Amino acid sequence: MPQLSVIVYGPNAQGHLTELLDSLEARPLPDAEVIVASVGAWARETAEGHAPETVVVPLPEGTGDAAARTAGAARASGRWLHFVHAKDGLPAGAPRLIAERTAELDDSVDVLLLDHVTTTWQTAAAPSRDGRLLGGAGRADLALEEAADLLRLTPLLGTRALRTEFWRAHEEQLTTDDEPYAAHAALLHAGRIACLNQAAYENRVLRPESLPPRTSEHRFALIDRYESLLPLARDRRAARAVLYDLMVRDLVRTFAGEDLPDAVAREFFRRASLAAVRWRPEGHQRPAGIEGVRHALLEEGAYTKYRAFQAANRTRRAARKAVRSRKRQVGAKLRDQQYRRALGRPVDPELAVFAAYWERGVSCNPAAIAAKLAELAPHIHRVWVVNKENAALLPPGTDHVIPGTRRYWETLATAKYLTNNVNFPNAVVKRPDAVHLQTHHGTPLKRMGLDQMEHPAAAKGLDFAALLARIDKWDYSVSANSHSTRMWERAYPARYTSLDYGYPRNDVFYSATAADVRAARERLGIAPGRTAVLYAPTHRDYEAGFTPRLDLAALADRLGEDTVLLVRAHYFYGGAASPLTGLRRSGRIIDVSSYDPVEELCLAADALVTDYSSIMFDYANLDRPIVVYADDWETYRTTRGVYFDLTAEAPGQVARTQQELAEIFLSGAWRDEGAAKARAAFRRRFCEYDDGRAAERVVRRVFLGEPEHALPPMIPLDERTPAPTPEEATA
Repeated sequence: MPQLSVIVYGPNAQGHLTELLDSLEARPLPDAEVIVASVGAWARETAEGHAPETVVVPLPEGTGDAAARTAGAARASGRWLHFVHAKDGLPAGAPRLIAERTAELDDSVDVLLLDHVTTTWQTAAAPSRDGRLLGGAGRADLALEEAADLLRLTPLLGTRALRTEFWRAHEEQLTTDDEPYAAHAALLHAGRIACLNQAAYENRVLRPESLPPRTSEHRFALIDRYESLLPLARDRRAARAVLYDLMVRDLVRTFAGEDLPDAVAREFFRRASLAAVRWRPEGHQRPAGIEGVRHALLEEGAYTKYRAFQAANRTRRAARKAVRSRKRQVGAKLRDQQYRRALGRPVDPELAVFAAYWERGVSCNPAAIAAKLAELAPHIHRVWVVNKENAALLPPGTDHVIPGTRRYWETLATAKYLTNNVNFPNAVVKRPDAVHLQTHHGTPLKRMGLDQMEHPAAAKGLDFAALLARIDKWDYSVSANSHSTRMWERAYPARYTSLDYGYPRNDVFYSATAADVRAARERLGIAPGRTAVLYAPTHRDYEAGFTPRLDLAALADRLGEDTVLLVRAHYFYGGAASPLTGLRRSGRIIDVSSYDPVEELCLAADALVTDYSSIMFDYANLDRPIVVYADDWETYRTTRGVYFDLTAEAPGQVARTQQELAEIFLSGAWRDEGAAKARAAFRRRFCEYDDGRAAERVVRRVFLGEPEHALPPMIPLDERTPAPTPEEATA
């Protein structure tokens, strides 16, 4: 019996079935079968032209989606079913992810919820908003009443894998052409639910103008859908409250957002009002503000009042928008005048501007360069660009400017040196006698710059013409290795000079002493004798926000009391009742998400666990173990694009599941001979120029104008001595 049956169903809408079957054929999975319930001749011919292992169930033209799903499921032999509409897609590796996750689940779990991306006729693979809910639910299976907010997930049947026996037991209740109904009903009928917070489905939204027009009956069907769903949640208070909120929200949006004929609008409002009153839970509180007023008017059935309220809101919004627009225009004109006047002044040869990470503060390569500049050329005044929110966090005595202020524009206009690890705003003019130094902020694994043109989900509307205009201002580009130099030249083609000197921020990995390592661990509260593992995942372009990819509580328990997890993420999850609470109190999990500088975390850690973050290239300088957790490698590689196969050229062991990750540490493989050999090859390639004197070379060349031959010579890799390991520092 295969673990998973992928059931593709429906007509070959706009030819998308070919893409879907091609993607399945390109990555066959031994533990999955593919069944195509093909509606119409075109779908049948397309399906029969693919792999012979594909089971084709031909269905006549006009067969509905529900009937097609039923026909496909009848031929399935897998333990779990995944229904995929023929118009939709599957991200690379999705069937494998689903099969592996379902293999972990016992028969008490009926539904596995998946994350997804959305592709339209205008955009590709945009992330959903579901990731936070899925991530918050974690990997433990739940009853719906324990996590009723899961009903707020986008109601797509393709984001629910169903256990086959569960489907067969509830087939009659789930067989409907109303997909959102089926998606919600699956959760309401399920005994227990599990989550996979990875994009394993691609929802392709067809252009509305290519589809049959929506009739008034389609609008009324929305009311009927919720009136059929709410009885299923009658005995579950939390689920019913969430469903009611969803119903009122959708009814109000449909009424307010669609240009309905007056007769249809009145009838829709009447029916919606009756449903809102009939199903309102006892003690239910309306939301505050304007949304609460809308709900009250709907429940009151006050059609005329609602229309008047709607018109007043539109007038108010238009007036506010006009005022804001005038203010912006006046402010922009004034700032432009101030900046133009400042550009008429001479460039100050003793003024240097620094910025990092979109004005977040003193950090990264610019910080290391500024510190070395203070040592070698104290006569050059250093000014940092820092946003208003982070200004209070600056080291005492740091001269700084706030973006958009008068002094900000005057400083940018007159400074001789402008250093950044990203780019300055488009409006900044490159003066002929000013020097722009681009330091970057990592070695590129993922595609960057112009190379993102092939990956629109990563580019997200990036203005490539404006990008080229910004890089044309660069005089120098700092590089840590020849791989980076080549990739920067490809991704950022311009006339700048590449400074193959190493990354200044990594100098500390060669200058830090045993006392520095001990001090870093003491500041973090790491008890003597414990192994500290730094977990630093990267951002996913296909996710709306950060979602945890590991069950940290379970991992900490597996690794034991002598291991501390330093977790650097966008936010730290787990409420007061979470198992993480006790682990945090015991010092076995330490949230270091906002700890700076990150280099101190690296010095304190005995090992690094990451996925695709550039921190691995920096940490490799310490010659300490690195484990790559690549649970969604295929999806990441496809949506973001990469320059090399990390799983084949990793700096150490590679884990694809949490179980594998735990075993790598428990077995000692994280620091065995194989891991050391892989790390050595990785260091030769990516730690090429980092030897502890990168900042000095940059300052001497760029700020002091010294010739290349007079700079400190590069120390060969085999002759470099990294900072002591924590074990060595306490010996």
